[in-house]
Amino acid sequence: MQDLSLPSTVAGFVAVLVGFTSSVAIVFQGAQALGATSTQLTSWMWALGLGMGLTSLGLSLWTRQPVLTAWSTPGAALLASAVGVSMPEAVGAFIVCALLITIAGFSGLFERLMDRIPIAIASALLAGVLARFGLDAMLATQSAPLLVLSMAGAFLLGRRFWPRYAVPVVLLVGVAVAGAQGRLHMDAVQWAWARPEWVSPRFSVAAMVGVALPLFLVTMASQNLPGVAAQRASGYQTPISASIGVTGLASLFLAPFGGYALNLAAITAAICMGREAHEDPARRYTAAVMAGVFYIALGLAGGAVVGLLAAFPKELVAAIAGLALLGTIAGGLSAALKDEAHRDAAILTFLVTLSGLKLAGIGSAFWGVVAGALALMVQRLRRA
Repeated sequence: MQDLSLPSTVAGFVAVLVGFTSSVAIVFQGAQALGATSTQLTSWMWALGLGMGLTSLGLSLWTRQPVLTAWSTPGAALLASAVGVSMPEAVGAFIVCALLITIAGFSGLFERLMDRIPIAIASALLAGVLARFGLDAMLATQSAPLLVLSMAGAFLLGRRFWPRYAVPVVLLVGVAVAGAQGRLHMDAVQWAWARPEWVSPRFSVAAMVGVALPLFLVTMASQNLPGVAAQRASGYQTPISASIGVTGLASLFLAPFGGYALNLAAITAAICMGREAHEDPARRYTAAVMAGVFYIALGLAGGAVVGLLAAFPKELVAAIAGLALLGTIAGGLSAALKDEAHRDAAILTFLVTLSGLKLAGIGSAFWGVVAGALALMVQRLRRA
């Protein structure tokens, strides 16, 4: 409690706000594509909220480092495109995917792979992943100029006069302006506790090949890889193997209720790892702890949470995310380009990641690392 502060609490809330509102619609689409009922949709929110909350809370308190987990957004997009897979078959695939994540984590295989990635590449990857949110914040000015410009002005003034409270002030200004414009739709929120619903798994070869294996690959390549990069680029040496193993176990237990895949967060974790969360890096873990608390509350509230977060205009969410991540983006670029020997590889990693390239169902974060690794290989061959 002595390490907790208002900025870290707000950083945790902003991380949850950004995490839910930016991709909850994709999760809904994935569940509906599998034939989920309304009660099963609420159960998914319950399972994912509790899974993210308990793992974030537990890992952050255990390591005293900001370890934030998230659902697999590309995994949800994969589920949304699944054809001919029933909910019981999907649950069976979720269990197999969770076992694969657990093995990849606790065996140390994934951590050994990450140890081979230079810090310049990891920093460029982080900057590329986050820069999109900075661009979205700027583009939001087109549809809500007064709201976004008011928040930007509050951010600049906050950074000048009260740097520790800049992001809380931005959030308050955004809510005030959106409320004055009549853009907070609180009337649509229906308060009710979530109830978990068990779905018995059914294992089929088609679901294993079409869902379990692709879900595992995109979760590890597009989610856990940038998640580890965010940790390393921010100077934290989190026990990667144990952390990923824990997310796999949590997914395993929650799979029958809709917890399809949990992983390390990157974008929302960066909010908790920046200077805005706390001036002292050793105390920033409290931001991830508070995010865990908020995730648990959101999971218990179930469907009401979705309506509450949907009450915020999308421009407000885009602006608060982009402004809160500016320092982290700048720090990532600085670390990526500092070493001249790795500069070409780093800028390639940054550009490919920022591009949003998607090949074979795998997102740009993975291909950014591939581009950077190939550039480093060519440079070493030339020197030899």
